[in-house]
Amino acid sequence: MRLLRVGAPGQESPALRDEAGRLRDLGGVVDDLDGSFLAGGGIERLAGLDVEGLPVLPEGLRVGPPLRPGKIICIGLNYRDHAAETGAPIPAEPVVFMKAPDTVVGPDDPVLVPRGSTKTDWEVELAVVIGRTARYLSSPAEALGCVAGYALSHDVSEREFQLERGGQWDKGKNCETFNPFGPWLVTADEVPDPQDLGLRLWVNGAPKQDGNTKDMVFPVAEIVHYLSQFLVLYPGDVINTGTPAGVALGQPEPKPYLRAGDVVELEIDGLGRQRQTVGQA
Repeated sequence: MRLLRVGAPGQESPALRDEAGRLRDLGGVVDDLDGSFLAGGGIERLAGLDVEGLPVLPEGLRVGPPLRPGKIICIGLNYRDHAAETGAPIPAEPVVFMKAPDTVVGPDDPVLVPRGSTKTDWEVELAVVIGRTARYLSSPAEALGCVAGYALSHDVSEREFQLERGGQWDKGKNCETFNPFGPWLVTADEVPDPQDLGLRLWVNGAPKQDGNTKDMVFPVAEIVHYLSQFLVLYPGDVINTGTPAGVALGQPEPKPYLRAGDVVELEIDGLGRQRQTVGQA
């Protein structure tokens, strides 16, 4: 299933894309797409639904984030080529940082360059959505059973705030609008191999990133297992799993960081596409 939420910001209602590409209203079936929906077996209930009996929604509605997320855990330097382009060593263990849920916006909403920023950067990423509580998993083999589905995520970053201003990475990761998410939550049964998905990103039509999840240093199952040793993963939590090479930080001077008016487009195989116009905070 391809689950999504449509409507004005803060007023989104649940929907799905059927096999013919039509937008179907789930508002009379579930309250929202969030941790409670996932924890209560919502995906399993929808799997038995007569989709043809659902109302068809008009096209052109704003698409919001496909899920009200819980916490957002991010993995840094998780592609060998990205670590190399930034001059960082391959990490021996996953590099972990957090994003606040209020950074999440819809897949086509504007991204705002923060005030005082000169180094706002792009990062296309595979997002993993947790569907079952994961606590001290005994092995990576257990991990994929805790995954509800996958989505496209844009881990926007401000590199000066992240790397040059002291402290932790979080300062460069939590600016408003810094996590466009969606368009869909694609259920895990439709993604048979999360380690064979192409990721691509363009800025103003020019290709910048073109990678594949098979090149992750730590694959999805290992990440979920690893994180479960340090924190409890709950239904509705989201993991951004890292970005391949091609970010502005890794390019020669003058590095082409984002400016107001730029257009960023990104996609992952089978998970949809995003398009953001960059504005100024």
